[in-house]
Amino acid sequence: MPASWTDVRSWILERNPDLTELDQETDIIETRIINSLQFVELVLYVEELRGTMLQSDEVDLDAFRTLKGIEKNFLHA
Repeated sequence: MPASWTDVRSWILERNPDLTELDQETDIIETRIINSLQFVELVLYVEELRGTMLQSDEVDLDAFRTLKGIEKNFLHA
């Protein structure tokens, strides 16, 4: 089964024990659910889910703002 936004949601929830739910439209950058160190880890996790490295021009903050955006930009074949 291909990776989806739910995989990324699970990863984020594991790292934020105070957070019990995360909508796919929530801006995880602006709400500070993901901090700068976790952002780097998130990029690496997305690469792991994809099975390929991201090019530096693909690592745009706006592409990682929501779970829906991450899925649309990085996890669809």
